Amino acid sequence: MSYTTNEIMTIAAARRLPDGAVCFVGIGLPSTAANLARLTHAPNALLIYESGPIGAKPDVLPLSIGDGELADTADTVVPTPEIFRYWLQGGRVDVGFLGTAQIDRFANLNTTVIGPYDKPKVRLPGAGGAPEIASNAKEVLIIVRQSARTFVPKLDFITSAGHLTGGDARARLKIPGKGPVAVITDLCIMEPDPVTRELTVVSIHAGITPEQIRAATGWPVLFAADVRQTPDPSALELDTLRALQQRTAVAHGTASSSE
Repeated sequence: MSYTTNEIMTIAAARRLPDGAVCFVGIGLPSTAANLARLTHAPNALLIYESGPIGAKPDVLPLSIGDGELADTADTVVPTPEIFRYWLQGGRVDVGFLGTAQIDRFANLNTTVIGPYDKPKVRLPGAGGAPEIASNAKEVLIIVRQSARTFVPKLDFITSAGHLTGGDARARLKIPGKGPVAVITDLCIMEPDPVTRELTVVSIHAGITPEQIRAATGWPVLFAADVRQTPDPSALELDTLRALQQRTAVAHGTASSSE
């Protein structure tokens, strides 16, 4: 069964969300992956969004955290301060699912600006709840398309802490969560080295070469000694993802129901 690199990225990310996990979800690719997990192997995952929905079960992917689909399908909706203070800062979020505009070798994230802060080339959407998620969730998963423009040797701005300067930097600052445990891209899966915390390729998607990964990374990327191939998507995973995206396209007016 044929599939795209975007599809294997989304499916590989979805597989990392355990059934029953409390997951704080970002909009975009994180939301697609988290909801795919909920619709396949993790029906008991509890999805939380920044705007207050708890236990959201959207039939189509939300356009933003304010999308009514989230509130309409949630078990309950609470004020945003409760999401952060009780759930996130209270240590009740198992997994934070984030995207990013830039990432460095220690999985620090930039969603603020490209270029100098005072005169940026591009002003990005900003932090939102990402810094708190990156700091307080027990684990963080990052899903992002890989290119040398995104995987950079030095961030233009550090919005959300990954493993900072590496090693035990997070622990020395007493940041409560483990930080990023995996970065899933359209080329590969990276995990932080257990000691240095530098991102290391542990799995490569079918048809992708190490040379492609090196070309799409702005630093000399590390490869694990036992790099494996990412398992192909199952028919269930692919069919469920494609159906979800088709429903979303129809609901948002970017496709017809007959396509």
